[in-house]
Amino acid sequence: MAETLTIVDNRTGATYEIPVTNNTIRATDLKQVRVADAPGLSTYDPGLVNTSSVKSAVTYIDGDAGILEYRGYPIEQLAEQCTYLEVAYLLLHGELPTQEQLTQWQTVITKHTFLPENITEMVRHYRYDAHPMAVLMSAVAGMHTFYPDGREYQDEETRWRQIHRLIAKMPTLAAFAYRKGHGLPLVYPRDDRNYVQNFLTMLFQVGEPHYEVDPRLERALEVLFILHADHEQNCSANAVRAVASSGNDPYTSVSAGIGALFGPLHGAANQAVMEGLNRIGSVANVPGYIAKVKAGEERLMGFGHRVYKNYDPRARIIKKAAEEVFEVTGVNPKLQIALELEKIALEDDYFVSRKLYPNVDFYSGLIYEALGFPPEMYTVLFAIPRTSGWLAQWQEQMTDPEQKIVRPKQIYTGHRGRDVVPLAERG
Repeated sequence: MAETLTIVDNRTGATYEIPVTNNTIRATDLKQVRVADAPGLSTYDPGLVNTSSVKSAVTYIDGDAGILEYRGYPIEQLAEQCTYLEVAYLLLHGELPTQEQLTQWQTVITKHTFLPENITEMVRHYRYDAHPMAVLMSAVAGMHTFYPDGREYQDEETRWRQIHRLIAKMPTLAAFAYRKGHGLPLVYPRDDRNYVQNFLTMLFQVGEPHYEVDPRLERALEVLFILHADHEQNCSANAVRAVASSGNDPYTSVSAGIGALFGPLHGAANQAVMEGLNRIGSVANVPGYIAKVKAGEERLMGFGHRVYKNYDPRARIIKKAAEEVFEVTGVNPKLQIALELEKIALEDDYFVSRKLYPNVDFYSGLIYEALGFPPEMYTVLFAIPRTSGWLAQWQEQMTDPEQKIVRPKQIYTGHRGRDVVPLAERG
């Protein structure tokens, strides 16, 4: 029996049968519901909170159950058993690589880690205090001038070449932005190091002839990269798809994603968590802070999520990664404040009834601070791994025959039919 939705328009008495597929109806099917010559019915959905605009096979989320899967694989298993480049391969190819495929993938990514020298010079000439996300965004957009073939996305080989370039060059760009902001000479990528080792070396090597990366820190950052690789149709993924829908190359599209991620309501939440922990100051001040949250005088950053109405599965994994980082760096003194906040929030009915559970941002800032990153780098560390997710979304957008240029409807609320008054007569 076909699934349908019966709509009775009380304005006219007309009845309509709307097909239901995958628990959704097509918005265009509502256009048949109309009064006389007026436009057909449409929906109003600020923030697209209940509107599906794409079909995607990349990431699955069940927010009520606290489930996150990439291509059907639970995030817990991927974080425990895989490297970031394996996960990036999975997001883009649809399957985990064999050993031979992974070796080839790592080789081609390593081949593209160097930046065009003019891009490097551009980074050098930004203001000394330029925000690294702004540097990243403009430099990625600028790559189109070096690789204009990126718009030939119909050609599969050309499309993959751009994907390889962007995944490879993001850590280099991020490291250069960091070094520039700290007045340090740039450290170029090396072919004898893996993806995460190379990034940490470009960030932190100063005078050592052979910079050694602690394997525990390497693994912790690897896990963070995996957890941030994709997250379905979030604000930045939507921005990438919207810009791509007009036929844009991945550099232009991903730069739009970086711009969306730059916003404090999206990518900078872990920075807000750290600012909140700094304001609290000590465990003794936690009850007073919680009271202010309940009174609406403060916000409990790092708790609650637009999608998750349960404990964010990424938060559990990050909490474990934090413990491994602190074995190397020493415990971040803010950890005890965070643990006390979490304990209260998980037991207090005020937070439980509102389903305000810890999310991925709650512990990630503690790790980044322990690793020595300044707050302005937190979102950059989000953008590097998210590039593979953005590119997977971009590729789906460009190869989906159902997709059209994004052009939402609006509800017009302004004036109509006014006559222009001559300038001398306007009062």
